[in-house]
Amino acid sequence: MISSFSDNTIEAGCDEAGRGCLAGPVFAAAVILPRDFYHPLLNDSKQLTEKKRLLLKDFIEKNALSYGVRSVSEKEIDQINILNASIRAMHLALNDLTVVPDLLLIDGNKFSPYKNIQHHCIIKGDSKYACIAAASILAKTYRDAYMKKLSLTFPSYGWETNKGYATLAHRIALVNNGPTRYHRKSFTLKNQRSLFRNPLENMD
Repeated sequence: MISSFSDNTIEAGCDEAGRGCLAGPVFAAAVILPRDFYHPLLNDSKQLTEKKRLLLKDFIEKNALSYGVRSVSEKEIDQINILNASIRAMHLALNDLTVVPDLLLIDGNKFSPYKNIQHHCIIKGDSKYACIAAASILAKTYRDAYMKKLSLTFPSYGWETNKGYATLAHRIALVNNGPTRYHRKSFTLKNQRSLFRNPLENMD
């Protein structure tokens, strides 16, 4: 894990969570870490257990120079598409930073310029740069908490465990109960229509 992209710059790492889900908003985080930031567990959030992510979430929030976490709703995802919604969520998270960065490190390969601040898109950046890994952990833990809370109102879909992703149980619940207002209709549901043709065929 690399601590920084370049010397003598204030760097903000950005990442999102929930881009490939059937339901719920997309969350994004922006994090500026001190130069001496270190935690032995820090890694891409997808490589960590929930317990480790929550431990790191608290550590990051206590030790970051600044951070922001924001979301864009499923309704707006339907209106502007998931890529633009993910970038918008990153921009909103950057707006919440109390320290102005010199450089933005973005996980992935697409981004829209933000306030004339230089940015670099880095594929699999959450496994390469500490500030992006920290952003991935905040985005993931905040979104997971949101989906768990939402599952109390919509218990049939298993969001407390699948977090809105297209698990078999989630797909079966969609066939049985139909979509809720939190399901993404214009993008994920239409483009994954084949998921709903024979939801029971792989249950053996």
